[in-house]
Amino acid sequence: MDQEKFKDLKGVLRKDFYWGYATAATQVEGGWNADGKGESIWDRFAHTPGKVKDSSTPDDAVLSYYKTKEDVALLKSYGVTGYRFSLSWTRIIPLGGANDPVNEAGIKYYSNLIDELLANNITPFVTLFHWDTPQTLEDRYGGMLNKEKYTPDFVRYAEVCFERFGDRVKHWITYNEPGVYTLAGYAAGVHAPARSSNRTLNSEGDSSTEPFIVGHTELVSHAYAVKLYREKFQKEQKGMIGITLHGNYSEPWDEDDPLDVEAAERAREFEIAWYADPVHKTGDYPSSMRAQLGDRLPKFTDEEKKLVLGSSDFYGMNSYTTFYIKHKDTPPELDDHSGNVEKLNTNSKGVSRGPESDTYWLRTAPWGFRKLLNWIWNRYHVPIYITENGTTAKGETAPTEQVLDDKFRQDFFNGYLEAIGRAVKEDGVDIRSYFAWTFTDNWEWAAGYTDRFGVTFIDFESEEKKRYPKRSAFVIKDVFQRMVKED
Repeated sequence: MDQEKFKDLKGVLRKDFYWGYATAATQVEGGWNADGKGESIWDRFAHTPGKVKDSSTPDDAVLSYYKTKEDVALLKSYGVTGYRFSLSWTRIIPLGGANDPVNEAGIKYYSNLIDELLANNITPFVTLFHWDTPQTLEDRYGGMLNKEKYTPDFVRYAEVCFERFGDRVKHWITYNEPGVYTLAGYAAGVHAPARSSNRTLNSEGDSSTEPFIVGHTELVSHAYAVKLYREKFQKEQKGMIGITLHGNYSEPWDEDDPLDVEAAERAREFEIAWYADPVHKTGDYPSSMRAQLGDRLPKFTDEEKKLVLGSSDFYGMNSYTTFYIKHKDTPPELDDHSGNVEKLNTNSKGVSRGPESDTYWLRTAPWGFRKLLNWIWNRYHVPIYITENGTTAKGETAPTEQVLDDKFRQDFFNGYLEAIGRAVKEDGVDIRSYFAWTFTDNWEWAAGYTDRFGVTFIDFESEEKKRYPKRSAFVIKDVFQRMVKED
């Protein structure tokens, strides 16, 4: 821990502040077809040649499916008070549909994981959907492109989870980063289900319309799942439920140019308020989006508006970095999804947004993180649960002493955790959790095993996917032991 940064931040976080690590089923579990698990769109995508950077699959990932006790013991050694993980829909309902059978082996796996966490005083935060739509639903009716058919299937899946785990799980997240799922899968076409207008990359899709159709389906199905939880389960189970949204901060390229200031705000609205305004503010999309997209942006019915507005008990926030935003003088392209702006690494004065990680888009920018926390708090006034934040570091290819003493990642966490402390202490922002991304190196979607975000090094060559703790895990522990109020 950087002592200087935190010397005046002792006890600034509430004593019931949750901190720990976040993961996603596809990225860590392995056992991709074990014990009756069905095929997800990511299984199909990864088994299609040319889709994943290193031609790898998540068939084994880091074998978390087989290492419940070992992984929970490691989490405990890291001092965490919470662990955020996702359920694999196809492990629970292999074919995915409302009338399809439940897989008891899948229920048993998650039930054991939840029990093991609780036995070690670690609070489970459970995500229902982290990008792994059942392939069968994609084949039956086009998945999320069909709101009417998809919604009852998602709500039934949610109901099974509430019924089987809700006696022990008190923190639910419906969707993880619905906007990233949508833009990467239906606009860029570089993630499952691999749809876009780019015919050299994808055989099907329309980048100008489908992302907004899918985003609408996510919001409406989320709201119906929340309605069900609130009406049928919340009173008895006494849990909370919400949605986790992605969003990096957008800073004007030239803060003295009103057009750049306006462009940066528009970029935040296209990236964040696209989902956050309907849920937390107005029940509808931002007017800046409607102005640019017109009828390509679906319209909420009156009933949907009422359902969606207020459908999250907290603001679930995933954020990693900051970009400088410059306005464009040309009209927006038909497949523009970011508010017709240019994203840059340096501003008009030549100041960099931050040091480079091993991931092209990700730079360390805690200064922007604090601004974003304030922007979200001032716009929505809902308690913020930070559900993902982390970084890769260059040269992490073997568990050498230098790699395990991951100074770049330690600096990242020192900076971002200080930003949280200052946002709470000096800005009055209500922040109630922090989950670092991520617990172990894992299968990082289309980047395969090439992007390592873990505070635990994984030897992917070893049969048992051997775990090696990195120093950053203990830096995080030290910081929260200082910042969280003692009983």
